[in-house]
Amino acid sequence: MRPSLLLLLPLLLVACKPAATPAKPVVPANGKPTVMVANYPLQYFTQRLAGDTLNVTFPAPADEDPAFWQPDDTTVAAYQNADLIVMNGAAYSKWAEKASLPASKLVDTSAAFKAKFIEIKDTVSHSHGPGGEHSHAGTAFTTWVDFQQAQQQAQAIREALQKKWPALAPQVSKNFESLEKDLQALDARLEKVGKRIAAAPLVASHPVYHYLARRYGLNLQSVLWEPEVVPDDKAMTELKSLLVSHPARWMLWEGDPAAKSVAKLDAIGLKSLVFDPCGNVPEKGDFLSVMNTNVEALEKAFP
Repeated sequence: MRPSLLLLLPLLLVACKPAATPAKPVVPANGKPTVMVANYPLQYFTQRLAGDTLNVTFPAPADEDPAFWQPDDTTVAAYQNADLIVMNGAAYSKWAEKASLPASKLVDTSAAFKAKFIEIKDTVSHSHGPGGEHSHAGTAFTTWVDFQQAQQQAQAIREALQKKWPALAPQVSKNFESLEKDLQALDARLEKVGKRIAAAPLVASHPVYHYLARRYGLNLQSVLWEPEVVPDDKAMTELKSLLVSHPARWMLWEGDPAAKSVAKLDAIGLKSLVFDPCGNVPEKGDFLSVMNTNVEALEKAFP
């Protein structure tokens, strides 16, 4: 190979490398202390508690699942340099297992119920979004869809904020009471609808509802479908096989399913409803409004 071509080769390889999804801007430069969080529910809880006194930053891109997102070096450094780092725990942030985050700044919001974590034996790998293939095997991490656990996570944030910034303690306590009431109301409503559903079988489009099912007594089994992907013949055959032993009449989706998917399910007597775990920032509304919509969908399906 000619020397000139050898010089060009690294440039060509760089040019052909796919661009990573850019993260959101990391830290607003307004002089306030910074709290970096692992997902949107934690951002919502922290903002409810702290108001506008802190920069509460959640940098994962909107088109990625924060649980499987890999931040770039600049974003990892922003976490390391933050005043407080609020993590979900339950093996949620896979990237944090390899990053060196200062223990003195870390808040593991699910530590209080670690003994109650659910372990998943599913080892099937699949992909959705730009994050590449992954498996849901290991610890179930969508902890906050059990609203009692969500209250414990909010309480962990409250305690961390009050310890780090004692002057904020009265404001944080007052705001926690309001947030706790909202989460308790959601929990009570889901308890009621869970009793109405009783042992009626349900199917989930994705294995993210383990804590929801346990807390509210749902008889739930999962497949590995995505809302935007229409199931092929193989997926439909596998679903029909599942329905023989688990005759569900409703499927829970993480997001609005494609119209063709809904039609295919209707044809076999399976209706669709959305229960959005809201791990990332919703297109409209906030955590509370999304969760109220989720609960309303179940209440209407099981009046």
